[in-house]
Amino acid sequence: MPKLTVEDLKKIKEEYKAKTALREGKHRVKVTVHMGTCGLAAGARKIMDVILDEISNRDLADVVVTTSGCAGLCSREPMITVQVLDSPPVKYCDLNEEKTRKIVEEHIVGGNPVEKLALVQGCETSY
Repeated sequence: MPKLTVEDLKKIKEEYKAKTALREGKHRVKVTVHMGTCGLAAGARKIMDVILDEISNRDLADVVVTTSGCAGLCSREPMITVQVLDSPPVKYCDLNEEKTRKIVEEHIVGGNPVEKLALVQGCETSY
């Protein structure tokens, strides 16, 4: 087993900080990818990969990504929920790579929900 360098330890520290940010509440945006059996069958894994790639490529350290089970709307999978700090959550459905990248650009980075792609905002607002 190779010895750890100071740079290795710094990298491990940064990875740990990113993983624990959710528990400590240090994030601006929380993205939940619904990954129940129905979501996985509909392509949720690819949606998760696109989100993680976009976050990494844009160096968005204040965005945390979590997973959940089925959201109860199996026919509308794959789905994500985007919760921007101090804003109601927005649930997006029937996603593909292109739609997901648009959500990252406009909602997660820009702060503006993509109404055309949204299923609901908050608890009662339908688009």
